[in-house]
Amino acid sequence: MVDDVVLPLTGERTLPGVDHENYWFRRHEVAYQWVRTRWGRPLRGQRTIDAGCGEGYGAALLSQVTQRPVIGLELDIATARHAKRRYRPDVAVVVANLNAFPLTSSCAGALVSMQVIEHLWDVGTFLNECRRVLAPGGLLVLTTPNRLTFSPGLGRGQKPTNPFHVEEFDAGQLVNIVADVGFENTHAWGLHHSGPLAIWERKHGDIVAAQISNVLTHPASAGQPDTWDPMLRAAVDAVTHDDFAISRENLAQSRDLIVVAHKPKGMA
Repeated sequence: MVDDVVLPLTGERTLPGVDHENYWFRRHEVAYQWVRTRWGRPLRGQRTIDAGCGEGYGAALLSQVTQRPVIGLELDIATARHAKRRYRPDVAVVVANLNAFPLTSSCAGALVSMQVIEHLWDVGTFLNECRRVLAPGGLLVLTTPNRLTFSPGLGRGQKPTNPFHVEEFDAGQLVNIVADVGFENTHAWGLHHSGPLAIWERKHGDIVAAQISNVLTHPASAGQPDTWDPMLRAAVDAVTHDDFAISRENLAQSRDLIVVAHKPKGMA
């Protein structure tokens, strides 16, 4: 059964199928696609966790390569219910606080947490839980906005202006935090604008800044695409996976960070 209930747009998470959210949705979705493509072979057959799965679209994408249901952990009950109904049987959703996973130790071969860590009050406890539930050698993948480009001028540890974010990170900072809780082979990747989107920005300026300006100009109707500048609306509608590239180059200028690490093989 497909859930026909439309989740509200609160600003805390993005949703598929919403025209004026298309840029943000594709930016989130492409990271899941990258994991599915780059890590598809080692993920095959592995029990995989999506910690903070939200609407569930990403966990459903990963299930196509794991060839078994992905465990989606989600705190919000309405969102968890929606994901469970919409993506069953590909996603097994569990209502959970990310400070205490209701899962046994060493039960999973991989864990992803996409655009979640910036929302958490206790990052250390969360990462320790990630390490605990991963089997030795297990894969960890985290994504988060790059503070240097998402909140220019914001320093490490400063409270972000985004009301849903507790802290935002730069690449070196996040790599060190992950390594310090016991993960190894920890590396950062960056998501950049590419393709037609990069060409559009060379002519018209930053597409994120343009969307923010639209919200500030029309605060009461920012959620209504009909109030948008037609050129901006067309650009947002046109965004696809081809408008993003992921690499380990020029991390300081990346839009999102992707940190990949492994639990040591000798660690229980």
